[in-house]
Amino acid sequence: MSLISLNNINKHYGDQTVLKDVNFEINHGDRIGLVGMNGAGKTTLANIISGKVESDGGMITQYIKNMKIGYLLQSSSYTLKSFNQMFEQNHHDFLEVSSHLGLKKVQEWNGDRISGMSGGEKTKLAIAHVYSSKPDLLILDEPTNHLDIQGVEWLISELKHFTASIMIISHDRYFLDQTVDRIIEIEDGTINNFQGNYSFYREEKERRFQSQKKQYEEQRKYEKKIESEIERLNNWSSKAHREAGKVGKMADMRSGKEFYRNKAKKMDKQVKSRIKRLEKIETEGINKPKEEGNVHFDWEEQNHRGRRFIVANQMKKMINDSLLFQNSSFSIVRGEKIGLIGPNGCGKTTLLQILCKKETLDEGDLWISPTLKISYLTQDVNDLDPEKTINEIIKETYNTRNEAQKTINLLISMGLEESMMNKPIRQLSLGERTKFKLAQLINQNRDLLILDEPTNHLDLPSREQLEKTLETYSGTLLIVSHDRYFLEKICDKLLVFRDSKIQKVESGYKDYLEKVEIEKTSDFKKQENKFEEKMIIDNRIIQIIGELGRLNPEEVEYQVLDEEFKKLNKRKKQLSE
Repeated sequence: MSLISLNNINKHYGDQTVLKDVNFEINHGDRIGLVGMNGAGKTTLANIISGKVESDGGMITQYIKNMKIGYLLQSSSYTLKSFNQMFEQNHHDFLEVSSHLGLKKVQEWNGDRISGMSGGEKTKLAIAHVYSSKPDLLILDEPTNHLDIQGVEWLISELKHFTASIMIISHDRYFLDQTVDRIIEIEDGTINNFQGNYSFYREEKERRFQSQKKQYEEQRKYEKKIESEIERLNNWSSKAHREAGKVGKMADMRSGKEFYRNKAKKMDKQVKSRIKRLEKIETEGINKPKEEGNVHFDWEEQNHRGRRFIVANQMKKMINDSLLFQNSSFSIVRGEKIGLIGPNGCGKTTLLQILCKKETLDEGDLWISPTLKISYLTQDVNDLDPEKTINEIIKETYNTRNEAQKTINLLISMGLEESMMNKPIRQLSLGERTKFKLAQLINQNRDLLILDEPTNHLDLPSREQLEKTLETYSGTLLIVSHDRYFLEKICDKLLVFRDSKIQKVESGYKDYLEKVEIEKTSDFKKQENKFEEKMIIDNRIIQIIGELGRLNPEEVEYQVLDEEFKKLNKRKKQLSE
């Protein structure tokens, strides 16, 4: 059953065509992933579907009366006023979903607590608000940005049981693979449909590309053949026209001219026929397939691998009265690629602030090599002057023209058009701002790169190219990310925030998850064995109580049973701890 149909939807911003004759339907139970490069029009299309933005042409038809659309905006779109309004509603479903996402006792939060929320907490509250409204169509715009891994897994689990229709805008490949079965790609203002999850989409897109490329190459061979024929026929026609114009004996001249004139006409007719054939190919033939942009991050080679330059010993840190971590010791060695993982609020960003000497420890020691140079990409993409252009910031930042041009070239290779560099920062998308900050960081050439959620807001081609580059990067990386694919590909070590402690794990993310699952299974078996043992003890205690009631306390048998009774109670207490 159809919920919504879009017919010939168009949208323009000035001279730029964002959407061009977009046609598709959303059916009941659809699970759609909306993908495309930054600025392709994904959020614009979502805004048009939700009614927040009007199209410049075309028609949207809703097939359910008073249809309810729940729309999760990108996290930066929510203000303090937005969250206060959510709290004012304060209904049961909202509180329940908030609790499932790890936000405890939100009904007791005051104004200071609300205004001091982390990015992850803001995202979770917005999800709780939209999800609890029980919409007919749920639109989620980058829902996993700022969510911790537990939050992502919870959302995946909930969406699997969500019976209404879903449209998800996301650059999180793992999340898309787990939640959607249809991909709509926006490219050059038009849409392409793919039945399947993200991994299938990538495979099918490559198959279609290769097929179109082969057909285009065959078509080009045919075009060249026709062009050769046209050239040959034109030569023959020119020769025939020349022969028809020669002067000779009267009788011979008349018959000769007539012969060559007819021959020239035939040649001209064949040339026109072939030209028409070429024109038809140009208008109706196969277009050259568009290659994905080759985004290149140019890192300089790092030296001096294998030497420790950060050593932490028995660190402790509290925020107000809340303990983040304690008794934490680890070291970081040159050349390691370390992922920081743990739930929202566990202290990952605080640790990065400590490493950058913007925060201090409460207890313990942290030695940082005095020669260590650090580059730090924060999560905040709103710290750029909104009124300045990229070109203006570059001019102010770099001393030489060569350094400035290097950043500009890098931005162009990352898919940022030169025209965007003359627009105020406020007009750039979050992804475009992230690319600019990444380009600045790349050109600093420091010893340690700290990346706090570097893939947030990056489009998929840029995200995948960043992965390829970081895989071959020889320097040292410290990365906070909730992107499972990204962590699995890049990081060979982990710093895990768990049970108020930071522990270094000498393996990648995939191996770590497998170990955690084994631990869970082992813990479950231990609990199961404890439960069985407690049941046996309880049954035996009941038997002993019955037997003691029939015996005299002075009898030897009574004393033996009484001793067994005490031991069983002691063991039962141990199992309950």
